[in-house]
Amino acid sequence: MARKLDVILTAIAPAIWGSSYLITTEMLPAGYPLTVAMLRALPAGLLLLLLVRQLPKGGWWLKVFILGALNFSVFWWLLFEAAYRLPGGVAATVGAIQPLIVIFIARMLLGSAIRGIAVIAAVTGIGGVALLTLSQSAALDPVGIIAGLVGALSMGCGTVLSRHWQPPVSLLTFTAWQLTAGGILLLPAAFLLEPALPSLTNTNLLGFAYLGLIGAAITYVLWFRGISKLEPSVVSSLGFLSPVMAVTLGWLVLNQSLGVSQILAIAIVLTSVWLSQKKIKFSLHSPLATLIK
Repeated sequence: MARKLDVILTAIAPAIWGSSYLITTEMLPAGYPLTVAMLRALPAGLLLLLLVRQLPKGGWWLKVFILGALNFSVFWWLLFEAAYRLPGGVAATVGAIQPLIVIFIARMLLGSAIRGIAVIAAVTGIGGVALLTLSQSAALDPVGIIAGLVGALSMGCGTVLSRHWQPPVSLLTFTAWQLTAGGILLLPAAFLLEPALPSLTNTNLLGFAYLGLIGAAITYVLWFRGISKLEPSVVSSLGFLSPVMAVTLGWLVLNQSLGVSQILAIAIVLTSVWLSQKKIKFSLHSPLATLIK
């Protein structure tokens, strides 16, 4: 029962992230990927820091900035880059490779066993997302493909290292540290590489507040909680719920079409998530694991 509750609470995060596309396209100014990512991370991180009033100590400064870069700065930047260069379906399919990446990274860094059911679930999920989001006219921009793949690799490494580097603080504090570090790293890039934002409307401000407070602060507390209690491959597979939610919201809110093939694809994705929850045994005996303690 406790494990099921852990899975459900963790699944809330990617389900909410699935609304990010709708919020970004309908409520935020277009063409500011670095600025949007920075404003999603930094204010939320600083707000949480005001609540917890605790800073990293010793070697945790370096670890926090590495995790902040992997989970937020690099991942969100490349996620937006892929989204701008690729059709949504292609970007979602490329990003869906992340659970497969996590399986092999967890093997190298944590010594986790590679179980056939986990690989099958990951491959099934990728196929389901492709069927759900791809169209016959999908364009393949090489830079966008690379951005999507490297972004998935970044988030995969961040997921595994967040499990490996269990902090001596609360999950709220751990989330505050990472969001703040990720936002700080994005700040100079946004300032130097993008023009200033236009005057923000009330709708823009509401969109930024949603992405920061709900789409970052609350969801990442749940996400990092799941990482601390569940196997990395189980947690990452829950990310398949994001494109499912995005397509569902597009149908409900934007009156986008939802055909038989997409309904079948949703069933395939949900089946892959269910398969991934089969308990996977793992051991912490790996040569690389000792190098990053």
